[in-house]
Amino acid sequence: MKASLIAFPLLLGLAGSAVAEEKPLWEVGFGVGAVSFNEYRGSSRRSDYVLPVPYFVYRGEVFKADRDGIRGELFDSDIVKFNVSLGASLPVDSRGDSLRRGMPDLDATVELGPALEFRLWHSADQRQRLELRLPARLAVTAAGTPRDVGMVFSPNLNLDVDDPFGLQGWHLGMLAGPIFADRRNHAYFYDVSPRYASATRPTFTSGGGYSGSQFLVAVSKRFEQFWVGGFVRYDDLRGAVFADSPLVDSDSSWAAGVALAWVFDESTQRVPVEY
Repeated sequence: MKASLIAFPLLLGLAGSAVAEEKPLWEVGFGVGAVSFNEYRGSSRRSDYVLPVPYFVYRGEVFKADRDGIRGELFDSDIVKFNVSLGASLPVDSRGDSLRRGMPDLDATVELGPALEFRLWHSADQRQRLELRLPARLAVTAAGTPRDVGMVFSPNLNLDVDDPFGLQGWHLGMLAGPIFADRRNHAYFYDVSPRYASATRPTFTSGGGYSGSQFLVAVSKRFEQFWVGGFVRYDDLRGAVFADSPLVDSDSSWAAGVALAWVFDESTQRVPVEY
């Protein structure tokens, strides 16, 4: 499961003067969320959780934490941004999964790497914005001694819409694109070595390449004292290079979540924020 599932506030472009408004430099709050997801992409086994949701927004010139995630904005122009971005996956207990029973558990992973964002189009009032995003991340395990588990590249088109369908104050985000990963990343999730092979679980060695496609829709709104948000993500794994792994028993997966957070403090300092 990627960070987008757990972080609720988790070319050529049309250059022009951006519309901006004054917002607090930082906001902090706390709430609760509920999520449902496949334990890993390709698994039909689902998990449902009710989780605490920290709410944190920071609008610095370089470091930012907002609805686009936690990132360091190293370069920004009217057409292209260069960010440092994060991703993650959650651990999997193999004892509860019939496909993985007897195999090692999957540790949680953390992904870190650069992301180029190209502004392809925006409306005259900048309330609709289309971007091409090119994040490339190195994944490492997050338990015990960190272990390199490969590279992930997930180019996508991202459309942001403020006040969709006339709903004042709401934000709609839609994302779609393929995912690619190297052999090490696929091996971590989908390889079966001879040691763990059985009559119903033959050996399997992954290759690098296409990992399926993702489609995400998210909505959110900041009220005076509260923030609410939700998302639905669908993954299509047809044609993925690991599709024949005995650890895959579904050619699709989906996740959904909702969250509510109380915003209990904010900065008195205001900064200009572009739409």
